[in-house]
Amino acid sequence: MRVLVVEDDRILNRQLVEALSGAGYVVDTAFDGEEGHYLGDTEPYDAVILDIGLPQMDGISVLERWRREDKVMPVLILTARDRWSDKVSGIDAGADDYVTKPFHVEEVLARVRALIRRAAGHASSEIHCGPVRLDTKAARASVDGAPLKLTSHEYRLLDYLMHHQDAVVSRTELIEHLYDQDFDRDSNTIEVFVGRLRKKLGVDLIETIRGQGYRMRDGSADA
Repeated sequence: MRVLVVEDDRILNRQLVEALSGAGYVVDTAFDGEEGHYLGDTEPYDAVILDIGLPQMDGISVLERWRREDKVMPVLILTARDRWSDKVSGIDAGADDYVTKPFHVEEVLARVRALIRRAAGHASSEIHCGPVRLDTKAARASVDGAPLKLTSHEYRLLDYLMHHQDAVVSRTELIEHLYDQDFDRDSNTIEVFVGRLRKKLGVDLIETIRGQGYRMRDGSADA
C-alpha cells in the first residue's frame, strides 16, 4: 500500500515516514501544499496524511482541489488541538478522518489502516481469503494458522491483492501501489514476486488473467 505524507514540520514528517515504512507501507512525502497537491493529483495513493497548516497552499485548499478533481483516496487530516473549526472545515472539504496534534504515531497508523480497509470494503483488521489470513494490525500473514515468512515486497503484494479480492489488478496498478515515485519500476519484477508468493502460499489463490493482470479469490463461488 502506498501513502502520501504532506507535513511541513520535517521532524514530524520523518517520524511519520519511519512509522509507516516500518508498518510495511510505501511512503512519498511533500513539505508544502503545492507539492502535496501535485503528487496527490498525479500519483495513485491508498491513503493521504495531510496537515492543515501548510506553506504555499493550506491543507483545506489542497483537499478541496483534490475532491473537485474527483480524487477519492482516503484523507486523514492533522489539526491543532485548539482549532475545532479546522476539523469541521476539513470534514466538510472531504476529509475522511482527523487526528489532533500532538498525537501518538500508533493512533495515526491505526486510523490509516482503518481508512484503507474501509475504502476496500473490509470492516475487520483481519482479512481472509480461503486458508490465508492477513493481520493488517500486526502486518503478518498465515496459511491454515502457520505463519508465512515474507519479504517486504511479497507482503505488500499479498496485502494489496487481499484488500482487492475478486478484482482484476493490472501489473501497472501493482507497480503504482507497491513502489514509491523514485523506485526504478520494472513490470517484470511483479511477475517474479507473484511466482514467489504463490510458492510460499502453497495454495492456488492467485489467478493470472491473460492480458489483464492478477486476481486473488478463494474459488468457493466455483465449488
